[in-house]
Amino acid sequence: MEFEGGCDCGGLRYAAEGEALFKGQCPCRECQYVSGGGPNHVLVLPDAGFRYTRGEPASFSRDDLENPVSREFCGQCGTHILARSPGMPGAVILKVGTLDDPAIYEGPQMAIYTIDKQTFHLLPEGLPSFERMPG
Repeated sequence: MEFEGGCDCGGLRYAAEGEALFKGQCPCRECQYVSGGGPNHVLVLPDAGFRYTRGEPASFSRDDLENPVSREFCGQCGTHILARSPGMPGAVILKVGTLDDPAIYEGPQMAIYTIDKQTFHLLPEGLPSFERMPG
């Protein structure tokens, strides 16, 4: 799989290749903050196949958590591009909304961190769901 994407203002662009390690929907509390209230839809990909082709991302990690994710985003328009998790070394957690063609996502294989799910967060019927990360 090869694809491209970027931020809303076009200042930050990326190219990626490789097979998705998984496709997920995450309604964790941190994703709710980043998304404006909804779950994030993500493609988890090998880090080796990801590169920025225009611009340099800004990044943020919470200092009040033991193993926080690092979030990379456009410093100009604020679009969140990806997250890097200490629990998933060698992988990037790419936000589906940043893909030039989000249709390649085709939907989640699982929902993770549903322990933080709000009543208005809808999960597709039959979607495997986990209160935290599956083992």
